[in-house]
Amino acid sequence: MHRFTEDTAELGRAILKYAAERLSLDPVPLDFSRTVEELDSVAGEAISAEGIGGQAALKLFEDELALACLSIDHPRYLSFIPCAPTREAAMFDLVVGASSIYAGSWLEGAGAVYAENQALRWIADLAGMPEGAGGGFVQGGTIGNLSALVAARATARANAARTRDDARPFRVAATAGSHSSIASACEVMDAELVPVPVDERLRLTGDALREVLLREGPETFFAVVATAGTTNLGVIDDLESVAAVCKEFGIWFHVDGAYGGAGLAAPSVRDRYKGVEQCDSFIVDPHKWLFAPFDCCALLYREPALARAAHTQHASYLDVLNETPDWNPTDYSVGLTRRARGLPFWFSLVANGTDAYTAAIEHTLEVARYAAAQIDERPYVELVREPDLSVVAFRRVGWSAQDYQQWSDGLLERQEAFVVPSAHDGETIARFAIVNPNTTDEDIAAILDSMA
Repeated sequence: MHRFTEDTAELGRAILKYAAERLSLDPVPLDFSRTVEELDSVAGEAISAEGIGGQAALKLFEDELALACLSIDHPRYLSFIPCAPTREAAMFDLVVGASSIYAGSWLEGAGAVYAENQALRWIADLAGMPEGAGGGFVQGGTIGNLSALVAARATARANAARTRDDARPFRVAATAGSHSSIASACEVMDAELVPVPVDERLRLTGDALREVLLREGPETFFAVVATAGTTNLGVIDDLESVAAVCKEFGIWFHVDGAYGGAGLAAPSVRDRYKGVEQCDSFIVDPHKWLFAPFDCCALLYREPALARAAHTQHASYLDVLNETPDWNPTDYSVGLTRRARGLPFWFSLVANGTDAYTAAIEHTLEVARYAAAQIDERPYVELVREPDLSVVAFRRVGWSAQDYQQWSDGLLERQEAFVVPSAHDGETIARFAIVNPNTTDEDIAAILDSMA
């Protein structure tokens, strides 16, 4: 099965044809989820001792399994945080898969690592990070946040050891609006997550942070996590005041921009990120609002050497890598084996140019502003808060949680849209996560009309 035969060539042509047709769909169908029983009935015996051949396997996927996956790149897929990769990024993902590149070390994947580092440098420049900043691409925001916090704790403990301080920092400060992966990372690290109250705009602020640190003991904290665009409501924390407090107490300042960090490329909202340039670490997911395919999180450090000290794995078979000054991406995050997941993003940046990215992000922001204006104009809906970015949270006046669910189910059943209910402060709400440049004002108006 490792030889290239005529059957292999024929299968390759079929797969390329399928990929081309899928990429040409405009718009793509939403499709439906299916039950385990339904999928068992058509694919339950797919894996067998003899195999069914590549063409039959492709047909099974195309005719059955693919139709049971929602199309996250549909312009009316507005739930969670969608993914809307450029055609160039999606196509180049095929190249990455076919190229059999190991991108964990410079020795084995220098060309890929070099290209990924170019893409990381563009992001670092957007965030105003210094010339020496760097890192790597990891699977997603969860691993990005975990890796940054591991580096933060290792740095804090090394600093304590140098000053002969017996303190072993074990706490992380963040708000309830921070991503669920922060709590998960603390669980994995056996660290304590200390909540910080938000202000009237639902932001983490320096004043509230200082109060918590002084109450709990600043020497017990190894990191503060601020968010540049929360997942549920799109809130950007008061990064500048938080950065000042972190500097005051010598605590690592991590900024989670998994969703919202892409807004740094949009001049219309760039001023809302003031202070991000002071971060010690920063993440943004190109598979969210920077139009790359899953899975791709950019993880950056102000001082990469600190992350390398925390993450480099040591073993006799790795000595050849660790004894050189080469840039090995696996030195900067949890994990060793890695694919060149940043290459499709790099390829799209090179092919389309950064101005196209700015224009696409600005377009989604304009659609979000249109959505907010439409909600203000309609008497049966109202905003939960004025949007900072492209997440628009709103309520349908008089609706119960069951009403929201029935409405959401109906949209999908009729193949009109995918908008699932969310919640804020104990209240069921609706929200639009607008990151697809193909989403139009007409799409938003049609969905709001369905709530009347």
